[in-house]
Amino acid sequence: MADEKYEKAKKRVEEIKGFYSHLIVYVAVNIVLVIINLVTSPGVLWFYWPLLGWGIGVFFHAMAVFVFSKFPGSQWEERKIKEVMDKMKEDK
Repeated sequence: MADEKYEKAKKRVEEIKGFYSHLIVYVAVNIVLVIINLVTSPGVLWFYWPLLGWGIGVFFHAMAVFVFSKFPGSQWEERKIKEVMDKMKEDK
């Protein structure tokens, strides 16, 4: 039981860490894109397109990690694994 809780906590921490890594890369790359855009072609602003597109992805990643993971349906996979394992025990 303690191992199971540890594994769940470890998985949760990795999900959060993955989001923050994604966010840091998003910010860093977009800063570089803004600089490139303003230095090479200040009259034509294009940096906001990747900022917006990738930003939507970051938003949905945040929703998946911090909002949707709290819904009961998010535990479906774990329940299904337990169900399959229980069925395998019964079949033996």
